[in-house]
Amino acid sequence: MASKLFPINEGAVDRTLRVLVGLAGIALVFFGPKTPWGWIGLLPLLTGLAGTCPLYTLFGWNTCPLQKR
Repeated sequence: MASKLFPINEGAVDRTLRVLVGLAGIALVFFGPKTPWGWIGLLPLLTGLAGTCPLYTLFGWNTCPLQKR
């Protein structure tokens, strides 16, 4: 059931960029301008670590190079 709701739909490059952007966003909370807006960085960080993006599922996008069966 969970694999239908949250399929792996992010490729390695997409996941890496999401994690880096997420970490940079969270870093804004502790360094630099110290703005609470940096907590938005949790979203790309979590989707990058999980390998699934709910918006990709909604629009039917897939950057994962694996072949579907």
